[in-house]
Amino acid sequence: MSQNSLPRFAVLQLSGCSGCEVSLLNAHEWVDRYDLVYMPLVISANSLPDEVEVLLVSGGVRNEEDEYNLRTAASIAKKVVAVGTCAISGGVANLGDRDEVRELFLADTKRHALPSLLPKTHPVDAVVKVDLYLPGCPPTPELFMAALTEDPDFKPAAIVCVECGRKKLGDRKPEHLVGFQSGRVEEGICLINQGYLCVGTSTRGGCRALCTRPGHPCVGCRGPSDMFIEKESQVWLENIQRTFSRMTEIPAEEVSQALKSPQLSLFLFQFSDYEGGDRPPRDKNRVL
Repeated sequence: MSQNSLPRFAVLQLSGCSGCEVSLLNAHEWVDRYDLVYMPLVISANSLPDEVEVLLVSGGVRNEEDEYNLRTAASIAKKVVAVGTCAISGGVANLGDRDEVRELFLADTKRHALPSLLPKTHPVDAVVKVDLYLPGCPPTPELFMAALTEDPDFKPAAIVCVECGRKKLGDRKPEHLVGFQSGRVEEGICLINQGYLCVGTSTRGGCRALCTRPGHPCVGCRGPSDMFIEKESQVWLENIQRTFSRMTEIPAEEVSQALKSPQLSLFLFQFSDYEGGDRPPRDKNRVL
């Protein structure tokens, strides 16, 4: 098949870190199936073509230029895919919503030729209609391929625990949490049983448990599992608490405080974004 006859797709990067783009480049199967026509990270094209079949959008809508580029790109795409935590919930770029950071930036009268900051970072679906959500920080190459090829046989695991493979022990209940960089991780045993704050029981699978299998607790970058997407954030929080109550002797207050710590807040705040708020809840059937 000639390159010109392949379906065309483009990658629009808003305010993000390029991590999702690098993950896409690590997936090579799309090369013979799609014609990549726009991706500033690797292609020198100055503008989008008149039409593309699929538009992958990474990063959050942080300034007027982001919003303009997103609306323009979405208007020529048959399908829009919000890719990664930043596009779905703001991610790292959302740290700029801190009042003191924003006030400091706006007070700098010497800045020139910079797009005006919007009052806050917006997810992509606050600006345009999204056909598919691809959460992760970044999504794995396999998830990119599933989104691009629409493989009907690809079924991500319900939660990270399904893919993790670590054994849960009923007779081992730690009394306190172990710090993220403390202790020696034992191979093959559930991280919760070892006292680590792992939220894989509430996080959607499909990532192959790349963090938990080698010993790093899940921080929830894939967002809520289907069980919690259309429910209030308090429901998944209570589920995590029930899991630790059942598997450990760790006080509930200690778990609650840790869930709100800086190590987890970057990703866990996105769980509440799925319930809607000032927009309809995200349809779990459109989240890969």
